[in-house]
Amino acid sequence: MASVLIPLAEGCEELEAVTLIDLLRRAGISVTTASLGHQKSLTASRQVGLVADTLLDNVLEDDFDMMLLPGGQPGTDHLNNDHRVHALIKRLQHEGRYLAAICAAPMVLASAGVLDGKRATSYPGALDKKKWPEITLSEEPVVMDEKILTSRGPGTAMDFALFIIELLTDKTTRNQVESGLVRP
Repeated sequence: MASVLIPLAEGCEELEAVTLIDLLRRAGISVTTASLGHQKSLTASRQVGLVADTLLDNVLEDDFDMMLLPGGQPGTDHLNNDHRVHALIKRLQHEGRYLAAICAAPMVLASAGVLDGKRATSYPGALDKKKWPEITLSEEPVVMDEKILTSRGPGTAMDFALFIIELLTDKTTRNQVESGLVRP
């Protein structure tokens, strides 16, 4: 069974976080949510309370097939300012694991240096071409370049989750999850 780590920071985008957690779990993927703070509960960007499975410190040495970063502000800034998140990004990249980020969170991947020479997408303006000229920016809803996945924002969260499901499981599982959502 594939395993995914989703770090949750104060001020994260709740629609992205919850959509990704929910759909991946529907697909039978092992999802571990980990709070950056000293307690498992946190408040998302629109004042929705979330409770993580554990604290980030408790899973720093664990193995995951993917780390998935939800966006939102100031959640993305908290992720980007956390040395543990950057260390995990670099370790997982070195191990050949998947890295994924949505909305403003691709900025964290860019700051960690893993988007250099890659195609990526993000929330409009989150990745500044002047600051990161080595990144080829796209306006596609979901972009995958090697083992790095990025997506645009809350409106693309469901497509992003379904893409990840197919990547980590198979097309049949993706279709089963999507069918249950009654999407047009």
